[in-house]
Amino acid sequence: MAPPSRVSYVSRLETLLKQSDPRLLVTHQVEFKNFFGAVTGYVDGHIFVSCGKFGVALRLPPQTLAELFREEDVSLLRYFPKGHVKREYAVVPQRMMDDRGQFTRLVETSVQYALSMSR
Repeated sequence: MAPPSRVSYVSRLETLLKQSDPRLLVTHQVEFKNFFGAVTGYVDGHIFVSCGKFGVALRLPPQTLAELFREEDVSLLRYFPKGHVKREYAVVPQRMMDDRGQFTRLVETSVQYALSMSR
C-alpha cells in the first residue's frame, strides 16, 4: 500500500471542513500547502489546521488546548518523531472528528484564533 499523499491529506481536510463548517470555504480564502511531508490549511493567509501521518491537528488558543490535553487520546503535534513540539496545536482523535458538534466548535475556534493572530 502506498503511503498517504498530499492529495489524500488535502481531500481529508476538505471533507472535514465541508462537514464541520460548509460556509468556511465560501466566506474565507482557504488554501492548502505542503509542509514537512504534511499539508497545512490556511484561512486568509493564517495556518489553522494540519494533516499528515500524525492525523489532523488544529491550531488552538491556550485555554482550549489545556482542556483538550486533559483527554488521554489528544496528543501534541510533532512533524517528526524527535522533532520540536508545535505548542499551539493539538492532534485530535478520530472520535472527536466523528462528533460533528464538537469538531465544528473546534474548527470554529481554530479559525477565529488563526484570524486573531493578524490583529
